[in-house]
Amino acid sequence: MSQPLKNTPARQSQKTKDDALRPHVYDGIEEFDKRLPNWWLWTLYSAMIFSVAYWFIMHQAGADFSPQATIEQKLARLQAEAAARATGPLNDDQLWALSLNSETVSAGKATFLATCAACHGENLQGGIGFNLADNEWVHGGRPTEIVHTITNGVVEKGMQAWGSQLGERKIQEVAAFILSHHKKPDATQ
Repeated sequence: MSQPLKNTPARQSQKTKDDALRPHVYDGIEEFDKRLPNWWLWTLYSAMIFSVAYWFIMHQAGADFSPQATIEQKLARLQAEAAARATGPLNDDQLWALSLNSETVSAGKATFLATCAACHGENLQGGIGFNLADNEWVHGGRPTEIVHTITNGVVEKGMQAWGSQLGERKIQEVAAFILSHHKKPDATQ
């Protein structure tokens, strides 16, 4: 069995008042009761604060920085840029594609609520103007016909022409918002 180390004069000179020994000895090893270095404590506390902040941002605040969400955001941005670069008049397929782009639909919703909701209602349910959420279209339900109706208006029914006030881009966004409440008809029908 090993003997505990005795306090020799060399050992006593190593000890200082700050270096108190713990009252136990194990296998002849004495343990100092020292405080952890500040750099180590700051690292520990910083890691704890970071983990709580990370948990809150990622799991409670709803921030989604996953690779899938990043790819979806980039795809939506690229689709919006591609739609903006499209030259010439849009066809029905391009307008249906715009209705699937969340950025375009949200911009169209903002324009719709500012200019069209007074007559057609906030939820497209109608009122003074026609219901735009059902499948009955008085002035044509194809996407290009919707754009034409918004651009030129229907003076006989009291709808003004919005083409000069909104511009082509905002009219396409409003049409995309309206189309987002409908399903694209099958080509086989």
